Amino acid sequence: MSIQSINPATEEVLQTFEPYTPRQIDDALHEASTTFRGWRKTTFSERREHFHHLARYLRDNKSRLARIATLEMGKPLVEAEAEVEKCALNCDFYAERAEEFLASQKLPSNATTSYATFQPLGVILALMPWNFPYWQVFRFAAPTLMAGNTAVLKHASNVSQVALEIERMFEASGFPKGVLRTVLVPGAETEALIKDSRIAAVTLTGSEAAGRKVAAISGSVLKKNVLELGGSDAYIVLSDADIDAAAQTAVQARNQNNGQSCIAAKRFIVIDDVYDKFLTKFVQNTARLRIGNPLERDVNIGPLARGDLREGLERQVQESIRHGASLALGGRRVGKQGYFYEPTILADVTPDMTVFKEETFGPVAAVIRARDTAHAIELANNSIYGLSSNLWTRNIEQAQRLVAQIEAGAAFINGMTASTPSLPFGGVKHSGYGRELSHFGIQEFVNIQTVWIGPKVEENATQEIE
Repeated sequence: MSIQSINPATEEVLQTFEPYTPRQIDDALHEASTTFRGWRKTTFSERREHFHHLARYLRDNKSRLARIATLEMGKPLVEAEAEVEKCALNCDFYAERAEEFLASQKLPSNATTSYATFQPLGVILALMPWNFPYWQVFRFAAPTLMAGNTAVLKHASNVSQVALEIERMFEASGFPKGVLRTVLVPGAETEALIKDSRIAAVTLTGSEAAGRKVAAISGSVLKKNVLELGGSDAYIVLSDADIDAAAQTAVQARNQNNGQSCIAAKRFIVIDDVYDKFLTKFVQNTARLRIGNPLERDVNIGPLARGDLREGLERQVQESIRHGASLALGGRRVGKQGYFYEPTILADVTPDMTVFKEETFGPVAAVIRARDTAHAIELANNSIYGLSSNLWTRNIEQAQRLVAQIEAGAAFINGMTASTPSLPFGGVKHSGYGRELSHFGIQEFVNIQTVWIGPKVEENATQEIE
């Protein structure tokens, strides 16, 4: 079956691709595997030069690349441009820091000398999603390739144009052919890719269900994997918080990327005595967002990426309303063409409702009332997910104590969650395992090799042995 690239704003088919044949897949794997033998021997200085060239390519082609992403998955053009710039920033970051992050570490032992080195593993398979079609790839690729690995990219099928652009930009920036190869294949081909002997390890950013499958397949062939899965992040507002700032930031925290972000705030847990004030301001601020053609620079909300995603979001909203949630804003489709859905706020949400229990992947916010601080933390942890979290309070000392109680891979105090090259990124519970970014991320796909050098053998002792 053909792979279609569809504009979610118009439902127009942009381009049709034929899935790669077994021969094309084998060629890509062979090329990545063969290239690895030489790439691993390059110096950090050589790799650094390549990645600085790639960063320049990204910046020089930012407008064109951003437009492709917007057309394929619907994010506002301004956000797509920022995403491309962020990829360039990540390239520059690892170009400058990889050698430091992977420097040998001397370790104490009974040896004359002992230390750990970081050696590349081989070809890493990247299974990447559509929601940040450039950033998700570069978040993985910059550290992994700077470590001396090569990569095969199986991107989400609805962003196949982006997938091919990524492969082309590596070649255009002077990388050896095969350092990163894209394969256009349906999800059913993933198992064979993981099990191929030329693949050394796997990284997935995707759904919880996809994570379970990838973990099981990887485990069956004993291959390392890193999983960055879903999230239902808590956004906790305490009584002493700056309500104006919390309510304003909440709009972007929930609706960035049309609400289709694993680290978007989704469950807004507010202490009872400031609940009404926060809700009123949150609704007022959200109502100002402009919905429309994502290519227009003043549009804040574009379409959801696919029709089935909108249907799933509608189900979650309607089920929650039937169980007692109040519709404070939105809750409807927009227009007759495209997969648009209004920014939506549900109030009076309780833990038994769908929008509390499930991840909502779209512009839907669930606002939950907490009796006190202890109850707020309890509600935050009442989730199968644990990706990130947000806490708003003027008492920073108290905040630092409280976030240690939150079961999440990150805690942002008085601000919204964002991924950045210098900070580790990843979750706990059903949000996955392993880390990306920072020095933690670059050390995920390396062989940490212990080197032990024993005491010198005296010449006379050697003669006695002989």
